[in-house]
Amino acid sequence: MDPVPSPPPLAAVRAGVPEHGPAPKYFQVKQKIDAVLDLLGPGVPLPTEREFAERFGVSRMTVRQAIRELRLEGRVQRSGRSTVAAGPKLVQPLTLASYTEGVRRQGRRPGRELIVFERLPADPALAAGLQVEPGAPVFHLERLLLADDERVGLESTYLSATRFPALAEDFDPTTSLYAYLRGVGAVFADADERIETVLASPREVQLIGTSPALPMLLLNRVSRDRDGHPVECVRSLYRGDRFSFTAHLTADDH
Repeated sequence: MDPVPSPPPLAAVRAGVPEHGPAPKYFQVKQKIDAVLDLLGPGVPLPTEREFAERFGVSRMTVRQAIRELRLEGRVQRSGRSTVAAGPKLVQPLTLASYTEGVRRQGRRPGRELIVFERLPADPALAAGLQVEPGAPVFHLERLLLADDERVGLESTYLSATRFPALAEDFDPTTSLYAYLRGVGAVFADADERIETVLASPREVQLIGTSPALPMLLLNRVSRDRDGHPVECVRSLYRGDRFSFTAHLTADDH
């Protein structure tokens, strides 16, 4: 399936300038630095705060605030002791495809690093999601999501151990889970997904290696097969500075 194209940029939407009165000074500086970033390639260091302050006639504190916002938006990132221009965000279509497949379509190298692979009893909420009895055995698979060895997210997947009894023995957690599930006859048909913004917990900050102030994109999904039976419950946490999501919408005639 071809990736969903991104909509055209809406540069004409006043670029964040208020209707009445001047834009804050840091925001004006942010726009000027953003224009500089358009001329730099990914990984190229920015001029120093002092250089920007002298160029734009503002304080270093104003420059620092502008760069802080650009970092939260994913336009710049830290590399050692330098601030460098960031590469483009990963654009994931909201479809029934795996993370591995979506990243590979964009010419990036997907990867996963196993954190937890355990068998546990389903609590009432998880039992309801998977449509199993409370206390029924489920597998919990937690993995770091990588793109070209960069840590970009954290994913927890829950599956019925009764339905997939050989998962722990047969599945390589560094590979695509969807490819494995298709290989054992699980055909995905539809899913319900909820997206919201959150801040990462201290444990998640440590695992992903991000700032506790960085907004994260949290996706909760329940995927079902052609018979309407749940296949998986998934909690995926993505760095808001490295990911965006697209969806193709159609009119509802009902």
